Amino acid sequence: MAARRAVKSRQDDARARVNDAKIALGERGQPWWEKSEPTAFDERISATIRALLRKRANSSICPSEVARVVCGDGDAWRESMGEVRRVAAEMASRGELTATQKGMAVEAENARGPIRLSPVSSMREASSGQ
Repeated sequence: MAARRAVKSRQDDARARVNDAKIALGERGQPWWEKSEPTAFDERISATIRALLRKRANSSICPSEVARVVCGDGDAWRESMGEVRRVAAEMASRGELTATQKGMAVEAENARGPIRLSPVSSMREASSGQ
C-alpha cells in the first residue's frame, strides 16, 4: 500500500516498487501456481527478493522467506530453495544484493549452509563502520 500511495505522490521508484510487489504476489506475469516457464519464475523470485529487501530497509532476509512467498502455503517452498539461491547468486554477481554468512559477505553460488540476503547499501554502511 505504501508503494501505491507513493505512485500518487510521484516518488521516483514508486512504479518499480508496485510492479515488483505485483509480480512477487503473482498478480502480474505468469500465474504463481504454474512453473512451466523458468524465466518467468526467476523473474518472480527476483521481484520477491527486491520487494522484501525494500520492505526490510537495511535488514537482511532469508532465502526461505522468498521461497515461501513464491510457492504459497505448505511445504512446496523447500523444493524451490535451490532456484531461489541460484537467482540470488545471479543478483549478487550483478551487484544487486550481497549474500552473507555470519555477517560476512560470501559468494552465494559457492556458499554451503544458510545464507542471508542484504541490500548492497547496508553492507557498505556496515563495512564503513556507520
